[in-house]
Amino acid sequence: MSIPIPKKMFLTKGVGHHKEKLASFEEALRVAGIAPFNLVKTSSIIPPHCELISKEEGIKLLKPGQIVFLVMSENATNEAYRKISASIGLAIPKDPNLHGYLSEHHSFGQDEEEAGEYAEDLAAHMLATTLGVEFDSEKSWDEKRQMYRISDKLVTTKNITQIADGKKGLWTTVLAAAVFII
Repeated sequence: MSIPIPKKMFLTKGVGHHKEKLASFEEALRVAGIAPFNLVKTSSIIPPHCELISKEEGIKLLKPGQIVFLVMSENATNEAYRKISASIGLAIPKDPNLHGYLSEHHSFGQDEEEAGEYAEDLAAHMLATTLGVEFDSEKSWDEKRQMYRISDKLVTTKNITQIADGKKGLWTTVLAAAVFII
């Protein structure tokens, strides 16, 4: 049996707090809207012609209990005031016939902008290397167009990032995900 190639994808994020680590993860899944599904983590390729849709539109296309493929970043702490982040970076070629790339990044101490930019740079780097192209984020960034130039290809990037500070006596979990719709 072959699994069809995803035609759509949406981004989501969540944070959870609980005295039990697993329960804080479940709460983060609920906040993200993806708790009622059987989640299967995949690697990081965005298929050609895969449309990025809103979370609300994507959730409507899924049924509770459904097996759902996703790329997910998660992080957790039980240390009070420790800043954690989880981020998904996207690198999407302007040419819809080409595949894109997703990166997962999770860290301690970074704010939302730092974690998100890092995830975007990582996704662009990984896409470039899969295309066999040298990549330097400083040299490849086209400030005027607000996109990367990888070889002769224009690539847009974006991210979804969740940050939180740990709470005393509780586990804190953050997650960010790109959810595929088949």
